Amino acid sequence: MSLDQTSLQPTITTERFALRPLRMSDQGLIAHYAGDKRVACMTGAIPHPYPPGAAEAYIARAQSPDRVEDIWAIDGQLSGAPELMGVIALKRMDRNQSEIGYWVAPAFWNTGLASDAVRALVEANPMHNATMFAAVLQDNAASARVLVNCGFDYIGDAEQFCIARQANIPTWTYLKQLG
Repeated sequence: MSLDQTSLQPTITTERFALRPLRMSDQGLIAHYAGDKRVACMTGAIPHPYPPGAAEAYIARAQSPDRVEDIWAIDGQLSGAPELMGVIALKRMDRNQSEIGYWVAPAFWNTGLASDAVRALVEANPMHNATMFAAVLQDNAASARVLVNCGFDYIGDAEQFCIARQANIPTWTYLKQLG
C-alpha cells in the first residue's frame, strides 16, 4: 500500500487514556512489560525471555506503511498515569473483519483498563469492520471476561502456539458483530 497508514491510524481519546499509535519512545516500557513472564505467558506471540531489540522491531512493524495490523499504546497521561500501560491492536482480515488483541501491564490488572480499552476501540471501529474476532488462552479467564463484558460472543474452542510456553495452548474464540 502506498499510503502512510500511520496517518490513517487515529488516536482514540477517553477520559482515562488515549489509544495512540506506537512511537519509538515506547520501546523501553514495551520491553519492560512484555518481558514480564506473566504477560508473555498469557499471549501467543510474546517470547520469554524477551529478546533485546524485540520492542524496537515491534514498533517498526507497527509504523510500517505496509503493515497488516494497527497497534495502539494505551497511554494514561490524560489521567496522570504512565504513557504506556499496555497495547491493543487490530489485525486486518478479509471480508471486512479484524482480530483484536491486547495486553495490559500487571500493575494495571483488575482495574478495568483492558475492558475500557477494548470498548473504546470497538466503539471507534477505526477500520469500519462489520465483525471483530478475538481469541484468548483458556487459562486467561480475565481476558475472556473482558471480551464478554464488551459484548463479544463465545463461538468455539481452538488452540494456539504460545511462544513463551513453547506449547500449543487451548483457546476460546469470540466474535462481535458491529453493524
